[in-house]
Amino acid sequence: MTKDTGWNLDNSYARLPEKFFSTINTNPVRSPKLVVLNEILAESLGLDIEALQNEENIAVFVGNKLPEGASSLAQAYAGHQFGYFNMLGDGRALMIGEQITPQGERFDIQLKGSGRTPYSRGGDGRAALGPMLREYIISEAMHALGIPTTRSLAVVTTGESIIRETNLPGAIMTRVASSHLRVGTFEFAAKWGTPEELKELADYAIERHYPEIGMDEKRYLNLLKKVIERQAYLISKWQLAGFIHGVMNTDNMTISGETIDYGPCAFMDIYNPVTVFSSIDREGRYAYANQPRIAGWNLARFAETLLPLLHEDQEKAVEMAQEVLYGFSELYHANYFRGMRSKLGLFNEEKEDTALIEELLNLMQKHEADFTNTFSKLTFGTKDCAKLFGSEEFASWQEKWQERRARQPESKLESDELMRNSNPGVIPRNHRVEEALESAQSGDYSVMEKLVGVLTNPYAHTPDQEEYTKLPPDTEGPYRTFCGT
Repeated sequence: MTKDTGWNLDNSYARLPEKFFSTINTNPVRSPKLVVLNEILAESLGLDIEALQNEENIAVFVGNKLPEGASSLAQAYAGHQFGYFNMLGDGRALMIGEQITPQGERFDIQLKGSGRTPYSRGGDGRAALGPMLREYIISEAMHALGIPTTRSLAVVTTGESIIRETNLPGAIMTRVASSHLRVGTFEFAAKWGTPEELKELADYAIERHYPEIGMDEKRYLNLLKKVIERQAYLISKWQLAGFIHGVMNTDNMTISGETIDYGPCAFMDIYNPVTVFSSIDREGRYAYANQPRIAGWNLARFAETLLPLLHEDQEKAVEMAQEVLYGFSELYHANYFRGMRSKLGLFNEEKEDTALIEELLNLMQKHEADFTNTFSKLTFGTKDCAKLFGSEEFASWQEKWQERRARQPESKLESDELMRNSNPGVIPRNHRVEEALESAQSGDYSVMEKLVGVLTNPYAHTPDQEEYTKLPPDTEGPYRTFCGT
């Protein structure tokens, strides 16, 4: 391995008890070819962009070779999937280590689609090109929108086909995360670990993500508080952008507060709180409006795992956990309504703001208005022939909104600037993502590259973004997404 690549790997997770992972052999692929390299991310990690693209280093992105200091492990975890508890684990992912950046930051480097592991449960452990590119597109869009997220460093085709409904081109994505610690990791420890192993995992999470907590007697309660704070912020950011994760299982909720796993996710076009995209969410458990409630449910499961560490008296431990959990809703709503006020150009808070916001959303739902475009048009004062803007109800609401803006000390120019910085002009609309993936799978990556280029600056509001604001053509049925496994 050439020394100028910039890999600087540590393996702190591998120093946890062996129960939390399995050391595995890599699964070499036939003919790796780099199709996407996130150069900006690579540079921030301290990696040499040019060196990464030579044949020897491309092999790292598929596990054919490992750089100096690398590990080769799959993490064990459990999780509640659609409310039902299961033993899980990295069934098609390989952690090769933790990159220490020149700034001293630590990031997991994981290969997704790298082959079978002890947790594959009969699967082949591989991934198709389409879902890997989809995660690349959407995770980069989320990052640009200012939403905490894991990111994608590279996508490499394997030169092999994988069998799903048809034969599909195989690919491996390199995922970068603050860590892959999940609520499900703690559920695994609570179910199958010893009290000492659970404590070691919690101490590791504190050291990794919340070192400011320290090591006093309340540190595990403070860990719960910190995770609740991060998740309250994250879910509010999802709601403010119209993002629907699609599979909010506890194994897909990180301790760091980053969005993880972009399987059946999508962004909402027409505003409707009951919107569901995932083909497997037949009951609407993870619908847009349910995401805050499900986050609270998942956090309760996390709190349950920490009970032995909170207090030796279980009743007292439950009381302590419940008191902290009750704060999630308040934190979420504070974040959400602060964000909604910003989207409407409001700097301060008034008692009637909640009613003003909810009235607008109700009108958007009634008139089937596009979520992103509605706020964009409010930002620039433009109206079109959409039913919403032509209604008397909207005219009445708009008058109240303008009166509300006028009451604050900030000028209209300052209010307009706040709206421009709070309302994206573009999101990764589903039909545009599908268009990019279809072209890429036929060998043309230019459509995807152009889309990603537009999505990397969503608040620019430039003319070249205009075509990406258009709604999809009418179809016979609702848009559906799939896990892509």
